[in-house]
Amino acid sequence: MENCSKFFKNKDCQYYPCHNVDSDINCLFCFCPLYQHENCPGTPQYIIANGKQIKDCSGCLYPHKPENYDNIIKLLSE
Repeated sequence: MENCSKFFKNKDCQYYPCHNVDSDINCLFCFCPLYQHENCPGTPQYIIANGKQIKDCSGCLYPHKPENYDNIIKLLSE
């Protein structure tokens, strides 16, 4: 696998799979490192909870794809 160091799967996790998908999911970024990033390249939704707008990433798979690893690291280093 070309991206083998950019992929980790933890099938023993009580939350696996955390997204409803038919394929393997990358657990390397279990908590999205882009959650607080202003220019998130993923597909977050914004919802109102307790009167505040919050970012809902439950439908986003961007950090779970090994091919996005390099871009995530680039965004975090800026």
